[in-house]
Amino acid sequence: MGAKVGIFDADVYGPSLPLMVSPAKAILEMNPETKAGSSISLQLCIAILPTEYEGVKVVSFGYAGQGAAIMRGPMVSGLIQQMLTTTDWGELDYLVVDFPPGTGDIQLTMCQTVSFSAAVVVTTPQKLAFVDVAKGIRMFAKLLVPCVAVVENMAFFEVDGVRHHPFGQGSGDRIQRDFGLPNLVRFPIVPDLSAAGDGGRPLVVSQPTCPTAAAFMELGAAVVREVAKMSSSGTTGLLREQQAAKLVYDAASGLLRVRLPGSPAFSLRPAVLRRNDTSATSINEWTGARMLRDSDVPDDLAPQSINPLGNYAVQITWEDGFNQ
Repeated sequence: MGAKVGIFDADVYGPSLPLMVSPAKAILEMNPETKAGSSISLQLCIAILPTEYEGVKVVSFGYAGQGAAIMRGPMVSGLIQQMLTTTDWGELDYLVVDFPPGTGDIQLTMCQTVSFSAAVVVTTPQKLAFVDVAKGIRMFAKLLVPCVAVVENMAFFEVDGVRHHPFGQGSGDRIQRDFGLPNLVRFPIVPDLSAAGDGGRPLVVSQPTCPTAAAFMELGAAVVREVAKMSSSGTTGLLREQQAAKLVYDAASGLLRVRLPGSPAFSLRPAVLRRNDTSATSINEWTGARMLRDSDVPDDLAPQSINPLGNYAVQITWEDGFNQ
């Protein structure tokens, strides 16, 4: 459609982008100005140069020569955050992020790290799929990311002009109705679409005039339209401002004032918050054993600074230098 686009494959457990598109240079490289050593190291503050396919910048853990990741959630979150923030994306109109299924660490970390304009939810027609999709939509709502479209994958196939629905009907309609999503796009079961996904040449490139490619164009246009609508009206910013969590330290009383979206405000002692830290510094991530003792935190501990982080979180720097 003429926009400058990047795609970030955030599923490090099973990166699919390297199979679906075949760039001429199928490996991520480091910016020569920040390069340290001869191999990619995501632990260093380096600039990763994305590879390109048909003018689209693409980044995936699969292009790092590592295959699929085998690691625990906190490590994956750190890896994803570094890949996203250290990549030299250049000037983009849209960055499309392909999340893994579910509502886990990767989704939460990404929504804390960057401010997403919109989400597109992908489902299948089974009633069973509705439960998981509803959970995902509620997660995005809590993270203040508006869902603008639902995609019903493998919705039907046609034989002699007659449509058949092997997985039933209605899941996409119910999601659209229950959650008020403005757009519903259905994709059929067609051999060409499957072959394109497996062959590294997307259908919109190999067969741009076919009906399935037209459905992709319809989806893209719907997302562009909804994002432009929210940007022009300021709806997204207003929603986030109204619903964002707030944490303020009242030095006079020595209490933290907390306001969560949709809940009455309340107060708590700073030491209570610090003692309930769940980071790897306080809890052994392998055994789950608690390493931070209440006696390690003084009763009169106070925050040094409180700063917003992403869409809903805050980062607290305590007067002893600890970050929570």
